[in-house]
Amino acid sequence: MDIGSIIVLVVAATVLVYGILIYNGLVTLKHNVAKAWSNIDVVLKQRHDELPKLVEICKQFMAHEKDTLERVVNARSAVSSAREAGDISKLGPAETQLRRGLGNLFAVAEAYPDLKANANFKHLQERISALENTIADRREFYNESVNRNNVRIEQVPDFFVARWFGFGHRSLLEFSDTEKEDVDVKALFD
Repeated sequence: MDIGSIIVLVVAATVLVYGILIYNGLVTLKHNVAKAWSNIDVVLKQRHDELPKLVEICKQFMAHEKDTLERVVNARSAVSSAREAGDISKLGPAETQLRRGLGNLFAVAEAYPDLKANANFKHLQERISALENTIADRREFYNESVNRNNVRIEQVPDFFVARWFGFGHRSLLEFSDTEKEDVDVKALFD
């Protein structure tokens, strides 16, 4: 074997090993995104299971707030549908509506001293608030995983390996700007 053939083999082997490393890195990123979504899904399911209990307790005390309770129930249903379908684009807006509804519900509950003093209501309010914080943390981890995936599949030479093997762009889990607005508590009591 002459020196030229050896150089060609070494270069080919180097390119092959480098391609394998890129592929393995992309597989890791893909699975990190899936794991991050699964972590969010678990907490969304837990919150989904807690909300009917909260609404039922509130119904006992808040007969005049049927509209507020219905908005929470409808938003819960929309979140559940989007979660079960794995539809990130629909989950964000549904989450925004649910969070707004819960904010309104907790604000309206302030007008019902017996409800606020109810141990079950307090427990569920704390549980749902803790789940909301967990969702926010996991959403951040999910979006970071998606961002790493999306950046990597757009960079050269990873771009070529990603296209060759069908690694694709993922969507961020984003909530609307209205979620970031303060709830107008005064308007809830007018």
